[in-house]
Amino acid sequence: MKQDMKFGNHSNTHPHVNNLDYEKNIKEIEDCSKKIENLTNKKTTLYRAPYGEYNNTVLNAAESINIKTIQWNLDTLDYKGLTGEEMWNRISNKLSSGSIILSHNGTEHTADSLEYLINNIKNSGFEVVTVSDLIYDSEYYIDSTGAQIKK
Repeated sequence: MKQDMKFGNHSNTHPHVNNLDYEKNIKEIEDCSKKIENLTNKKTTLYRAPYGEYNNTVLNAAESINIKTIQWNLDTLDYKGLTGEEMWNRISNKLSSGSIILSHNGTEHTADSLEYLINNIKNSGFEVVTVSDLIYDSEYYIDSTGAQIKK
């Protein structure tokens, strides 16, 4: 049975985590997790490192504190001010079952483009699910890009 993984963590200060040592990676995750738990009364069990950076230090640090790492494989480039149509054109031919799409809050067009993107994803025959529904819970490993690979 999957754990309730509705709350994720993206680090406390958004550093380049590949440049941090093991202890500093743990601190980034734990400090952010504490803030989220104080606000929501929910523990985080997921971590997506900033900038899509992953290495063995990052992965081992997260694993040591029982946090599962996740990674995106499609970037909308929404932070560059792309419109929903431009984002869709960017990801549509790369979309596949299991894709995780990177988007950001607070960007110019992301919020007003979500309905457009989700409708296009569904119209392409894909189901939109939460990361919790998508990731493997057991019998997997994480490769050097941060992707989960089923054993």
